[in-house]
Amino acid sequence: MDIRKVKKLIELLESSDVAEIEIKEGEEAVRISRISRAAPAQMHYMAPMQQAPAYAPAPVALAAPVAAPEAESKSLRGNVIKSPMVGTFYRSPSPSSPMFVEVGQHVKVGDVICIVEAMKMMNQIEADHAGVVEAILVEDGEPVEYDQPLITIV
Repeated sequence: MDIRKVKKLIELLESSDVAEIEIKEGEEAVRISRISRAAPAQMHYMAPMQQAPAYAPAPVALAAPVAAPEAESKSLRGNVIKSPMVGTFYRSPSPSSPMFVEVGQHVKVGDVICIVEAMKMMNQIEADHAGVVEAILVEDGEPVEYDQPLITIV
């Protein structure tokens, strides 16, 4: 990525209220973030903290171990399309529109397969591999994390 583009991104970030931005061009990526100066001013809106009790309850053992996300993504077949950001997953452009893709549908590189809404911006996620949609791993309208598997294509 050209250093002039990075400098321009920094200027855009400084002139807006955005705290973090990530841009990907092919295999290159850059993430620029800054500390929000508004956070300390908001401290007085928080509820007063309560003092912890003098005794601590005994720790409770979990019924079953939780599988690590890395192990889960390794068991997925084919090419896994992951969320490039934290946001809300949508399978269609609007509630009355048809879904972008269905399981079993053939897709080409560059086909829009879903949307991830982040900060009121609708970000179209495109297929990076051609093939058949094997699984849609997230429900429509569900929140997603960065790098969370969304769809598999075989």
